[in-house]
Parts: sequence; C-alpha cells; structure tokens
Amino acid sequence: HVQLVESGGDLVQPGGSLRLSCTASGSTLDYYTWGWFRQAPGQEREGVSCLSSSDGSTYYADSVKGRFTISRDNAKNTVYLQMNNMKPEDTAVYFCATGPVSYSDYESWRVNPQFGMDYWGKGTQVTVSS
Repeated sequence: HVQLVESGGDLVQPGGSLRLSCTASGSTLDYYTWGWFRQAPGQEREGVSCLSSSDGSTYYADSVKGRFTISRDNAKNTVYLQMNNMKPEDTAVYFCATGPVSYSDYESWRVNPQFGMDYWGKGTQVTVSS
C-alpha cells in the first residue's frame, strides 16, 4: 500500500519561496509519474506540475511556468516542488500524487492531469500573504 506525505507548506510573503516535499512509502515507484496539484477555496483542483519517470519530462501549468520547479530524489523516494517569486494567487492546499501513467506531450497532461494518478497525499497548506 502506497502512502504519500506532503510537507513544507507555510505562510510566505509575496515574492518569497517555499519548497514542498512529498515522500512515498510502502512501495518502489521508480517508474511512476508524479504530479503536484493545488486547490484553492471554492475552486476545483488543478494540475500544477508533472514529472514523468519514464523520460524525465516535466510539465507546468501556465500560471507557474518560470517560477516553480519539480524534481525528484530517487534515493529518498521524495519529490519536490520548488516555488519561487510566489504570488497571493498561489495560495491553496497543495497535493502530490503518483501513478503508472505516461503522458505523450504537454497537451495530453494539461487536459487531464489527474488521469492515472492512483495515489494521493492529504495535502499541505500554502498561504501567500503580506
């Protein structure tokens, strides 16, 4: 049984940075694709970023391109989301997820980023405010 635990959420000022971590336990997920998602109050969950374990491709939502970076430490079974130049609209609960899915290109991920994500963490709160 796979368990995902997110950490690193906090209150940060606009323009600041945070690094979220997602650690997996219970199984080896070397060939799974990883994703970060977020959900703001009253809004639907949206895909933020994706890291394909098959070829290392990374995808980002337009709203975070150039500011967020997804990465992975296989030895620690941990995926990270480095968030820089943060904005108040980044405020949300952030979730990580993983699954045995492969996206052929950015568009295939963008239209349905939750597809194939079998395992989910419980989320960590990120608040961007002065």
